[in-house]
Amino acid sequence: MKQGDPIKQIAGRGIVVRGNDVDTDQIIPARYMKVVSFDGLGEFAFGDQREDMKSRGEVHPFDNPTYGEASVLFGNKNFGCGSSREHAPQSLMRWGISCIIAESFAEIFAGNCTSLGIPTAVLSAEQIEEIMSFVEADPTLELRLDLHSKELLVEGKSYAVEMSETYRSALVLGKWDSTAILLENMDAVALKGEELPYMKNLF
Repeated sequence: MKQGDPIKQIAGRGIVVRGNDVDTDQIIPARYMKVVSFDGLGEFAFGDQREDMKSRGEVHPFDNPTYGEASVLFGNKNFGCGSSREHAPQSLMRWGISCIIAESFAEIFAGNCTSLGIPTAVLSAEQIEEIMSFVEADPTLELRLDLHSKELLVEGKSYAVEMSETYRSALVLGKWDSTAILLENMDAVALKGEELPYMKNLF
């Protein structure tokens, strides 16, 4: 996927991260944010959770090779709460996540995901639990999210997802990358800049 491409469908295998209120500091701990770019952040996604589980002799899904090809992340309630740091969705995207489906999302996190071309879709707690069970039982299961029909297809079943219409429309129309849109319209930006006293002679 290139910057500004229309995103109409997402297909791939699933991965489950259980728990309500998974905040941005859990997704990418602050100590990994001392970088000048987002490159390499994927290896630190859920860094503290992974280390904690490893110390107990357990394996976090992001360390489980069974989910090495996963791209559709399933979560529970209020996923992505906490700070507005863009590093959280950046780390997930760079790990390999291209879509997140949960019971609910923090609004700023969902917006940050959209600006990276990552759809965020909502299902009920019962539906999420059912799909999580499917994925945990068979990590090779293929899932498909259709942004036009707002349907998630799993195991021959169709689930009607909820999405912000603003975000869904931006993804489907290829208008999700605000930086790319800005760069495509630099002539208009320059004209507007000349109209503003504090911007004159900068273009």
